[in-house]
Amino acid sequence: MGWVGTAVFVSLMSDLLFIRGLQYGGYALEVVLFLLLARRGMLRRLKGLGLYVMALFVVDGVGRPAVLHYFDLQSRQYCNFYWLTDVVLALGAFLLICAFFRRACAGEEKLWRFTRLLLVFSFILVLAISALLLTRNYTQLFTGFIIEFSQNLYFTCLVLNTLLYLMIQQLSIEDDELGFLVCGFGVQFAGEAAALALLHLTFGESFPRLLLSLLAPTCTLGMLATWIYAIGKTPQAVPVRSPMGRQAALAEADVN
Repeated sequence: MGWVGTAVFVSLMSDLLFIRGLQYGGYALEVVLFLLLARRGMLRRLKGLGLYVMALFVVDGVGRPAVLHYFDLQSRQYCNFYWLTDVVLALGAFLLICAFFRRACAGEEKLWRFTRLLLVFSFILVLAISALLLTRNYTQLFTGFIIEFSQNLYFTCLVLNTLLYLMIQQLSIEDDELGFLVCGFGVQFAGEAAALALLHLTFGESFPRLLLSLLAPTCTLGMLATWIYAIGKTPQAVPVRSPMGRQAALAEADVN
């Protein structure tokens, strides 16, 4: 092996080790976050967050490595398992965002009824758009529909999470913990959406693929670190009230 080949080999090994370091760092933060939730007695109040973090660790830290141990990286079995679990994580993220919306709309039942219809419509729309691929080829259940549905749902989560953040700012919702949780999701979704967009625009060239493999665990680390800060450093969550809700509470206090 010449010096050029040696340099390429060293570069590939360094990239691989760096990616592995990011992945194992993510697994460690998932465990830390779950233990922090348990230690502070928040698993009941934030059960959606706890379940999502547990699913992340079970799927990405246990399930996928175990399947990869028995099958090759390029095998159909690993590919099917990866994308099926990706759909599970996408559904978990969508349900967690729904829980965040419900928390933001606490005390505002009219707003929640409208928001709930929007969430249901968004999911049905994603399902319908993804199913259009099956109308052209019914054999593309895994290679087409599952991948398309997962990516479309992640993009929808990005849009909904952005709308939720704008809602929190517009209604002046006093809940620092919720704000940090939403920001953490924004880090995760925005980074992956940018990498996937670059991957599609460059038709799957090697550099965007490397960027995606680096950006995805980095964004996960950012999300988990933000959530750990939200749970460990922010004060106890303030009851969620919009300006309308606060005025109603003040009026009721004056009457009493």
